[in-house]
Amino acid sequence: MPPLELVLSPWALGLLGLVIGSFLNVVIHRLPAMLERQWWADVAGQLRDRDSFRRTFSAEAPPGLHQAGTALSRTIRALGPLSLTQPGSRCPSCGHRIRWFENIPLVSWLVLRGRCSACGTRISLRYPLVEVVTALLFAAVAWRTGPVPATALYCALVAVLVALTMIDWDTTVLPDVLTLPLLWGGLVAAGLGLLPGVPLLASLWGAVAGYLSLWSVYWLFKLTTGKEGMGFGDFKLLAALGAWLSWQAILPIVLMASVLGAVVGLVMKATGSLREGRFVPFGPFLAGGGVVVLLVGLPTVLDWMGW
Repeated sequence: MPPLELVLSPWALGLLGLVIGSFLNVVIHRLPAMLERQWWADVAGQLRDRDSFRRTFSAEAPPGLHQAGTALSRTIRALGPLSLTQPGSRCPSCGHRIRWFENIPLVSWLVLRGRCSACGTRISLRYPLVEVVTALLFAAVAWRTGPVPATALYCALVAVLVALTMIDWDTTVLPDVLTLPLLWGGLVAAGLGLLPGVPLLASLWGAVAGYLSLWSVYWLFKLTTGKEGMGFGDFKLLAALGAWLSWQAILPIVLMASVLGAVVGLVMKATGSLREGRFVPFGPFLAGGGVVVLLVGLPTVLDWMGW
């Protein structure tokens, strides 16, 4: 068995990060589609639920409602399986099935010069960038924390944050299927004493402070303006970061996220690239703040702030 110093070295984890980054591209692309399909399946089930309609509206469901739900359910089933493993990866333009040697992280994109081998359609630069960023973050974690078990856990944290960042940027959704396991993972790791400098109590209060801080801002904003300023996924993400990094990290993360988000929002507004509805998702900046605290170290970040 290779020594821990080799397995958890920056070079080894950097290479692993390339592979994990390739898988994250699949998660980023498919998980939102999987969730949307499930939501439509829920809608179909609700349309067929006469008892629920009766309880909600105190009336009998219109005759065509059940048939509409049945037709929708049939349409969803006709789409075929969709998961992180099925169907196999294909070119969205020509349907060419991507072979294993065309799917080697970063290398295949470079060899193919960023184009499909069958039809020549350009492959987005985002795919290799996600792989490279994940690799660099894994290597940085290894360099920062050294060959200790916590390094593997922090790499897992970083991988989930990369996926959440890209999904939230694309869809403005932070899926519970990622944020909640991340939250519980931090609490369990702290409870087992696997997070250096973060005992269980600090982790628990970090989760509480992370959730309640943004929850309070959300309701204060809604009560004063009648509008929703952020989604519940942001509360859960900050709670998860608090569980991993301690309650002391909450305010630095929020401050960094707010400043960076404001700067990016202003730049996008000035360049006309701000999305419809004129808002920027907050999750990517929360994740970025968490990564800064993790890599720089909480004591250093607090020292920056004069605390």
